[in-house]
Amino acid sequence: MKYSKFLKIVAVFCIIISCSKESKIEKEIAAIPVKIGIERFDRIFADVTEENLASVKDKYPFFFPGENNDSIWIQKTKDTLQIEINQEVEKAFSDLSVEREQLESLLQHIKYYFPEATVPRVITITSNVNYQKKIILSDDLLIISLDTYLGADHHFYGGIQAYLKDRFVRSQILPDIATTYARQLVELPKDRTFLANMIYYGKELYLKDLFLPDFLDSEKMAYTESQFDWVKANEEEIWRYFIDRQLLYSTEADLSPRFLYPGPFSKFYLEEIDQESPDRVGQYIGWRIVNAYMKNNNVSLRQLLLTDAETIFSASKYKPAR
Repeated sequence: MKYSKFLKIVAVFCIIISCSKESKIEKEIAAIPVKIGIERFDRIFADVTEENLASVKDKYPFFFPGENNDSIWIQKTKDTLQIEINQEVEKAFSDLSVEREQLESLLQHIKYYFPEATVPRVITITSNVNYQKKIILSDDLLIISLDTYLGADHHFYGGIQAYLKDRFVRSQILPDIATTYARQLVELPKDRTFLANMIYYGKELYLKDLFLPDFLDSEKMAYTESQFDWVKANEEEIWRYFIDRQLLYSTEADLSPRFLYPGPFSKFYLEEIDQESPDRVGQYIGWRIVNAYMKNNNVSLRQLLLTDAETIFSASKYKPAR
């Protein structure tokens, strides 16, 4: 009994120390100077006329390919679908002050862990619902396509699969931006094993954890809370499935679509499980392995990013939650 009581006291003490350390880090992060403005090119383009087109092109040349005649842009502004997109975006995003504050915090966190990171010029656009390019980060430009975040039930998304349009929600803007930054920092795996690919996504999610401490874990994975509850509750069973079928070192091409890529569900080929499971359960397991590695080893964040999957897995001492 006395030993058990001692262990509880130690555990509480460790939690207090950990919280104190995190609080100190957050204070340091909050002191990093980051100020951004969000340029509403979606509004600017909606108001383009023959008279002001030249000045708009001067300010935003990267949106106007040289091969297109000016008449193309004027015609686009008068297109009925484009007008409807403009109206729907304005209705949903009349104000972006919350996102601006969240983005400043995200960039402060990124600069804390990666001081060389620069603060980008942030521009919002419409893209005819090009959901393959919801967020673009290039040459110190961060471009956000607002018409891909109008809500899963929006009529623009009628012909899109549910598992994709469920992520077309406003609350996913910041997690999607964090993902874009993380993917610039995490190297693609050098081998083709399922384990290497899981840990690639695990590193990505670990960075999102650091970049977005105030967001729910479910939001970081673009899950609903019930989907996240499912993977947490079934972590041991998922892991056992991977181990029993010797999947970790497999290079079978179908494993990524089954367990790592977006889809309606993960494909265990077990009827009672497939319809209940969310997609991308392998990403969650990779996240858990990376978390265990960082918890059980005294390594820096940059060391993590440079370390191969096999070393991370071996040193992680990962055990699934029961």
